[in-house]
Amino acid sequence: MFIFRSVVGKLWLTIIGLVGVVLLILGFFLVKYMGNYFSQATDQRENMKEMALKFSEEATTHMYNEQFYQLSNELLSLQDSRMLVISTDMKEMAIPRTNGSQLTEFHVTDFYTEEELKPVFAGQSIDKQVNNSRNGRFETGAEYLVVAVPLFNLEGAIVGATLLYQSLQSLEATQSYMLRLFVYVSIVGFLMTTFFAFFLFSQITRPLQQLKKAADFITHGEYGTRVPILSKDEIGELAKTFNHMGEKVQESIHALSQEKEHLSSILRSMTDAVITLDVNGSVMLSNPQGERIVEEWSTIEWSDDEGEPRRFPKPDTALGDWGLMSFSNPNSMPIPVPLIPLFEAVVDESAEAATKLHVQNGVWSVAMTPLYSRDQVRGAVAVLRDVTEEERLDKLRKDFVANVSHELRTPISMLQGYSEALLDDIPSTPEEHVELVQVIHDESLRMGRLVRDLLDLARMEAGHLELSFREVEIDSLVRRMHRKFAVLAKERGIALSVTLPEEPLILQRADEDRLEQVLTNLLDNAFRHTPAGARIGLKAEACLSKDRPAIRIEVADEGQGIPGEDLPFIFERFYKADKARTRGSSGGTGLGLAIVKNIIDSHHGTVTVQSTWGQGSTFTICLPCEHK
Repeated sequence: MFIFRSVVGKLWLTIIGLVGVVLLILGFFLVKYMGNYFSQATDQRENMKEMALKFSEEATTHMYNEQFYQLSNELLSLQDSRMLVISTDMKEMAIPRTNGSQLTEFHVTDFYTEEELKPVFAGQSIDKQVNNSRNGRFETGAEYLVVAVPLFNLEGAIVGATLLYQSLQSLEATQSYMLRLFVYVSIVGFLMTTFFAFFLFSQITRPLQQLKKAADFITHGEYGTRVPILSKDEIGELAKTFNHMGEKVQESIHALSQEKEHLSSILRSMTDAVITLDVNGSVMLSNPQGERIVEEWSTIEWSDDEGEPRRFPKPDTALGDWGLMSFSNPNSMPIPVPLIPLFEAVVDESAEAATKLHVQNGVWSVAMTPLYSRDQVRGAVAVLRDVTEEERLDKLRKDFVANVSHELRTPISMLQGYSEALLDDIPSTPEEHVELVQVIHDESLRMGRLVRDLLDLARMEAGHLELSFREVEIDSLVRRMHRKFAVLAKERGIALSVTLPEEPLILQRADEDRLEQVLTNLLDNAFRHTPAGARIGLKAEACLSKDRPAIRIEVADEGQGIPGEDLPFIFERFYKADKARTRGSSGGTGLGLAIVKNIIDSHHGTVTVQSTWGQGSTFTICLPCEHK
């Protein structure tokens, strides 16, 4: 009796009972009615031939009796049949229509040709099954059985033929009946299957569904979920074991959760990025800052010393034992490309390492330590800190000291040298004396400009720049700048052009003096770096900036241009693209573009530059017509 209490026994009894009953019913009825169907289809031709011969014999004695043919067709109509009589020259005898017959009346030419009837006129009997009329008079799907026998006269000579055709709808009716029977049996089988399905659901499926639902709850973190034990079979034992497993899992998850939350809180609160890698170079876990770095650095291409692309094999496992502690899962992404050399060194040497990486215009301090599993390295953990701002500030500090020292050294040296020459009374003529004094005066003016630019820039960056806002006509300002530099352009052989629209360009709130300082600095740079015979263009026009009306001013030259690597830094203090250029009277202080950017920012505008080395530069200023 144990088998009847087991899951296997219940499934076996249910399936055998269902399949056996359904197959028994279907087999019985199909064998019975299919036998009847084929026996009727086989005997019908012989019956039709015998009937046609009898009607042909009677027609011999009633050759021209229309009433005979009418009565014959009335009898044949009971079997969905009809008789036709023709002569040997294919002339068809006119037979009155049978009242009440639903069979379609056809002519002999719908079934046979004269050539096909020659055997009948020779004394043979023929038959065939047709579904397509030669004259196209058949209904769609209609099918007929046609028999033709010789017609004799009283002297025994063949004078024609007798044809009988019968619709095969009776066989189709049998087919339809069998189909209906099959449908009825299928419905009965479906009802029985439904009954057994409910039985299975109550005895087997429902407990399994409860187990599945409980497992789903546990996977979603509801570790206290339990299932009721309603039976003592295998399902009951499974439920008991499942509940015990849930208790153990709940205890383990609680302990792991405490450790995980402690670790996650620490790492999430860190401003540094933390990335844990397995030995194959795949990211196992990271904090939010680390995940952002993995996504941003994943598109960077890297190759080894020979120029060949480097690839790591796919990891054999996704998260391993660290999966329960994962506080961020980047879907096992590969190691960020800039970390590959350092990672290889740490794994190969089994020692921690630190370095600084320059990635995407940023500087990162990276410290990487190997992770061990027993005596083998199973990965590494990297801590990354963004030191871009510190590096930039340190570089600015060093550059500022170096640049200010360099800019002041030349004029101070010249002031010292020429003043000593005056003290030693070296000039022998008044002209030489005036020349030395003029040099001292020029160098003092240069030092004054440098100090003034430094003070202006300091006030601007500190937010203490005083601006006198009023309505400014930009087209008038541009024309004034053209006149201001026209003489210098003529002296240096440079073509200076100006392009303005016909309508006036007006800024509602702007400081005209500061804008003139901006254009002066830009034009001064353009003249300084443009050779004779080249062109400098000054252009102003109306435009849209962020769907708001604005004015765009362009200063374009055909000078030496700016190298691409210097473009991001040209608006910084003391930055000069031409590192080898002497800082004589023709050189600038390196503060002009920094002042330009601060003035434009104070007007809520933007200044950009486009340049190609050896082809010139174009500075573009965009100022909103109205701003608060």
